[in-house]
Amino acid sequence: MNTICFPLPKLPAAFVLFLAGLFASLSAAAKTPNILLIVSEDNGPELGCYGDPYARTPNLDKLATEGVRFENAFVPYSVCSPSRACFLTGLYPHQNGQIGLATHKFALYKKNTPNFATLFKAKGYRAGLIGKLHVNPEDAFPFDSHTIRGANFNRKQTVEEYAAEAAGFFKASGDKPWFLSVNYPDAHHPFIKKINGRPVDPVSEKDVKAMPWVGVDTPRLREEVANYYNCLARLDDGVGLLLAELEKTGQADNTIIFYFGDHGAQFPRGKGSVYEGALRVPLIVRWPGVAKAGLVRKELVSTVDLLPTSLAAAGIAAPSNLPGWDLKPLLVGSTPDKWRKYIFGFTTGSFPRNCFIQHSLRDDRYKLISSPRPGTKNLISGSYLDESHQHFVISGATADDQATVSPTVKKAFALWSSPPRYELYDLKEDPYEWNNLADDPAYAETKARLIKGLVDLQKHTRDPFLEQKNVEAFVAEQLGNRDMKYRRQKDFSWSYLKSFSQWRKAMKE
Repeated sequence: MNTICFPLPKLPAAFVLFLAGLFASLSAAAKTPNILLIVSEDNGPELGCYGDPYARTPNLDKLATEGVRFENAFVPYSVCSPSRACFLTGLYPHQNGQIGLATHKFALYKKNTPNFATLFKAKGYRAGLIGKLHVNPEDAFPFDSHTIRGANFNRKQTVEEYAAEAAGFFKASGDKPWFLSVNYPDAHHPFIKKINGRPVDPVSEKDVKAMPWVGVDTPRLREEVANYYNCLARLDDGVGLLLAELEKTGQADNTIIFYFGDHGAQFPRGKGSVYEGALRVPLIVRWPGVAKAGLVRKELVSTVDLLPTSLAAAGIAAPSNLPGWDLKPLLVGSTPDKWRKYIFGFTTGSFPRNCFIQHSLRDDRYKLISSPRPGTKNLISGSYLDESHQHFVISGATADDQATVSPTVKKAFALWSSPPRYELYDLKEDPYEWNNLADDPAYAETKARLIKGLVDLQKHTRDPFLEQKNVEAFVAEQLGNRDMKYRRQKDFSWSYLKSFSQWRKAMKE
């Protein structure tokens, strides 16, 4: 019996290419994706793709055109150890326990807290870390590979070395899916103008102005700002080299990339505080075949969203207590029926000599700051505004710098130094938080709504600082240890690690 063959219709070339691209996209989406976190130090959205006029960040700008850029991304805590613990565990600081710097003995409540490394390894992923971890205990994060282990603030290891370590990790992973976090030292202090030949053409104080939220713009401070931008240019070079190594593997189309900063820059009302300059960070997500290239989203998102998003993408069940949201609906361009209304922020000052507790809660327009010990000295502000402070930073505002500021900024600095019970800002009219509206009767309803929202979140997430007795006990222990002798005590442990854990357990019961 003869088989009759009918010729296939000839399809237009453009349609063939469309089908090929569609099948490739579906294939990429169906595979178990790799996860790449690219983490920079101490920088907010001072990037070209965010409209910064002084940034020279072509690689990150290109990444934004290939992925989704989030306009309103935030960290829950604007110091590195708590911030890193948040994105690694998907939990707020008071939930995981890392409420201060690892170098000052702060730690997770429990070593077995689920995190990126443990959750992905349990599903067959190879887990790697390049750069510092800075969360205690380190063995809570059983990475298969951890290279360039130090903070590298002197930039001894070059951006080329970070790329080379990543290439080695990709090769060693073979056919296994992988999770890798690459943590760069830029733009952490010291702000280094040029090192290891990068950036090739650094900017100077004549080329820039201070960020508008800083409130000070003297020639001395502009030099610090210029070198901050030079750090970002060097970071951008490193990101370009890293992405080139990923492309060489042939796995780029099956890799979800999250680029973000661990918190804002170290300038007045930045790092360590709960102002926008501290908590707002860049976040770019590239997910070929899934995320809509070039999309810009304005919803409120947090770095606690990275873990639930990654777990969902990999088909891994998430722990039930994660407060974050899966970003995928935003990445694909849809409008979710429901999205978070508020973003949460928090600080303890991160170590005894900077101790001061504050919470913040903001919606898409208004921002509440809550200080449970009003009228007391804010030691964080002192590290930026008081040259006699033991940890005054060179990028702070000296007395001479402060003599140049406007009355509005001077008033805001005074309020930061000794905060009232509540602050309230209209971020639409006052994006840099200069004018406190908390005592304005016209905003009483908004203030009450945000206070309730904050208390509800604290109750829901079992925040020990909801109770004043816990606030006072924590502060008393911190202020009693300003000599920092604890750093030389091998078995020293902060009492909150036990007491707060017990309080949270009792509250749950």
